[in-house]
Amino acid sequence: MDYRQALNKAAALCSRKEYCTSEIRKKLINWELNEEEVAAALDSLIKEKFIDDSRYAAYYVKDKFLFNGWGRIKIRFQLRAKSIGSDLIEEALEQIDVTDYHEKLAELLHTKLRQIKNKDAWQTKAALARFAQSRGFEPDLVFRSIDQILNS
Repeated sequence: MDYRQALNKAAALCSRKEYCTSEIRKKLINWELNEEEVAAALDSLIKEKFIDDSRYAAYYVKDKFLFNGWGRIKIRFQLRAKSIGSDLIEEALEQIDVTDYHEKLAELLHTKLRQIKNKDAWQTKAALARFAQSRGFEPDLVFRSIDQILNS
């Protein structure tokens, strides 16, 4: 595929869905463009606002928090894996409302508690903690929420 075709194809992809720079870079490399052409295509796409890592991070955070029920730790890890800058990640994570964050964790823990068959207090607490931490929620917040749920 030549440079012009790859640029048009990448622009078409970016107009349908949000992509970060590293995802488009991988696609351009797979389309057998050389490094100079990849850099030029990325510059062009960024200048024309087809790619914006800040916008991507904001949408990613919102999506994964609301629909997947992920916590800040897991979201941060996944964005780092996509080569998003730490400052952009932190800026995007600040958009999560603290109250909504606590409510989402409580909702997830309540749902999980109903699924747990074992009624031993320690094993229940351990299962809830493992579940919430695997979702990427902070340990101190997880244990406080578990205590509130089990004591009520």
